[in-house]
Amino acid sequence: MKRSINILISGGGTGGHIYPAIAIANELKLRYPKAKFLFVGAKDKMEMEKVPQAGYEIKGLWISGIQRKLTLKNLSFPFKLISSLWKASRIIRKFKPTIAIGTGGFASGPTLIVASSKGIPTLIQEQNSYPGITNKILSKKAKSICVAYDHLERFFPVDKIVKTGNPVRQDLLTIHHKTEEAKAFFKLDATKKTILILGGSLGARRINQLIEAQLDFFKNQEVQLIWQCGAFYIDEYQKYNENKNVQVHQFLNRMDLAYAAADVIISRAGASSVSELCIVGKPTIFIPSPNVAEDHQTKNAKSIADKHGAILLKESELETFPIVFETLMKDKGKQQSLSENIKGLALPNATSQIVNEIEKLLNKE
Repeated sequence: MKRSINILISGGGTGGHIYPAIAIANELKLRYPKAKFLFVGAKDKMEMEKVPQAGYEIKGLWISGIQRKLTLKNLSFPFKLISSLWKASRIIRKFKPTIAIGTGGFASGPTLIVASSKGIPTLIQEQNSYPGITNKILSKKAKSICVAYDHLERFFPVDKIVKTGNPVRQDLLTIHHKTEEAKAFFKLDATKKTILILGGSLGARRINQLIEAQLDFFKNQEVQLIWQCGAFYIDEYQKYNENKNVQVHQFLNRMDLAYAAADVIISRAGASSVSELCIVGKPTIFIPSPNVAEDHQTKNAKSIADKHGAILLKESELETFPIVFETLMKDKGKQQSLSENIKGLALPNATSQIVNEIEKLLNKE
């Protein structure tokens, strides 16, 4: 392809939107080393830091979502939307993108609306089993929609849907060769089972409260914990590092080794986490957050649990946790079947397949 390629990517607000956007950009950069890239994010959101760290330029829009309950913040939304549409238009006029890619988040709405209105082909990547309102709107004009779950024809035009999966860290593909390295890295007792607890980068309050309340129970179960409590909660929970067989982390820099060390995983059910856990293939208890848009974490977890790939435990059912956990730990057959079934749902080549779809659109231009 002789002509210059300008690739506009918009997505952010959470790591679940930012990481796929960066992974897609990295794969495109390998295939098109001379292409120009520009990201569009929401001002004051984490993408404004994470994207430059990954080596890409980013522009910020003054945009946020509509609160689900009545609040004064909603009064500013129309002004933010108009401002963002105007700025997105200026960015697109100057950058002249060949294609625009959206991975979800507040900024992707105005960016891709403007792009499609100017005749620029758009592709959206939907990570969840239940799409948010932004991607539902964008799907009407999008040329292609890359998804990670079945049955999304309820929300999107069926002829545009391509099931690719969600981009995941490539170092997760080799974790089964890293068990010894992982146990040494975390200074674990090789004779004990290891439980990995994941609440996301910021942390999950109810999961942290659950683990704190069950520390004596875990001690009686003779297991050891790698407990990622999150940035919001480290000051509150780091005191438990004094407990034998408990280690509390704000975040985990070596997720590949954390997964490799784990025998059982307790996790939220964000789209990226679910996709990673399918690759990892360890017995998993999902405790989804009920406080996210459209309750999509519960829907993500249910899509795996319905195929006997994980245990779904709602926050409203946490009093049953000791029974659920002890039953799982005693049932080796159940552990094996959960591992096999969740691994059967893995889509490890998602990034490459998404970029294949982008290439098809580029070749049509």
